[in-house]
Amino acid sequence: MQETPLKRLLTALSFGMAALASNAQAWPDKTVSFVVPFPPGGSTDQVARAMAPRLGEQLKQSFLVDNKAGATGTIGATFVKRAAPDGATFLVTSLGPLVIVPHLVKSLQYDALKDFDLITVVVQSPNVLVVPANSPHKSLADVIAWQKANPGKMSFASAGNGSSDHLTAELFWQQTGTQGVHVPYKGGAPAHTDLMGGQVDASFQNVNSVLQYIKAGKMRPLAITSPKRSPVLPDVPTLAEAGVKNVEVASWQAIVAPKGLPPAVRQKAHEAFVQAINDPRVKEQFTSIGFEIVANTPEQFATFQQAEYARWKKVIETGKISID
Repeated sequence: MQETPLKRLLTALSFGMAALASNAQAWPDKTVSFVVPFPPGGSTDQVARAMAPRLGEQLKQSFLVDNKAGATGTIGATFVKRAAPDGATFLVTSLGPLVIVPHLVKSLQYDALKDFDLITVVVQSPNVLVVPANSPHKSLADVIAWQKANPGKMSFASAGNGSSDHLTAELFWQQTGTQGVHVPYKGGAPAHTDLMGGQVDASFQNVNSVLQYIKAGKMRPLAITSPKRSPVLPDVPTLAEAGVKNVEVASWQAIVAPKGLPPAVRQKAHEAFVQAINDPRVKEQFTSIGFEIVANTPEQFATFQQAEYARWKKVIETGKISID
């Protein structure tokens, strides 16, 4: 009996579905790398290292954190873009490489909106304006007044060009009509060290990355970039409460894969990552230092990325910011 075109199509579809199911069941069939495009010790590294052991327990496979730092996170992002889309390599990154750096670097080796399969935004956290413990500035008003009296002289450290702390400072200057000096470092840790040592005057840092120094009395928090006060810093006013509007910023960490990940693997990875994020041990670790759990869907992530991409493009163009 001759096979009809419809029967051939149905046969092909059944084989395809079987292959997808097989892919999902097999994943992960080898060690999985979480590529972090920043040095150890920062917020993104914290997220990857908190999730990796939980995923190892869940999926009975090794999840290793691979720090590929440099060039504002673009070295690690480019590496993952070029990796095989087989579920063995994921990028755990901050917002910088996905929505900020594309507007700053002309020779970028990837398209942030097209070259990755989005999995989930893991967590978000506001930034906090901090100064050294012995700084003469006791409030946000002090900082603004000093900047207006001494334009272009107050130094603001960041974890690097194109980081959320860099762009938060730029947005702050735009909204207050002031101008400081941006001092980029190769990661958050060296920026923290120099801030506490008084080598720089101030910084907008991720709450989670500096909370320990605030609690130890080594940094003084002046204002926070969230719409409402942080539960881990309830005595610190928001920028809006302190008189500066439209500087609401959330730093966020997310997971993406090389473009072309099999749909079944993408779905299984998303489910596994969300489960790991919501593991009580991980959740407590995150929320205790000021992270908010997001764990959204790939579709929600795509909408969010588009909005953030447009927002930071406007800030960069308004400020005529360039790092090339």
